[in-house]
Amino acid sequence: MARSHLTIVERRPPWRANLGPDWTRRPIARLHYTKANKTWTLFWRDRNSRFHRYGRVEPSVNVGELIDEIDCDPTCIVWG
Repeated sequence: MARSHLTIVERRPPWRANLGPDWTRRPIARLHYTKANKTWTLFWRDRNSRFHRYGRVEPSVNVGELIDEIDCDPTCIVWG
């Protein structure tokens, strides 16, 4: 069965010597695809790594609208 979501991650280069040379990777948002109506829904991640539906935008057939919302992040819930 194919996955019905994709997770957007923030990647950062090494920034502290005591953490080692590896890049860090932190999930920040998830886009869930609903095949029945061909829409994408945006979810944000809390501090406990659980995803919750983002209520400021409705599900959309245009994934670009959701990416734009993540990018501007008017509530600071995605980027902090």
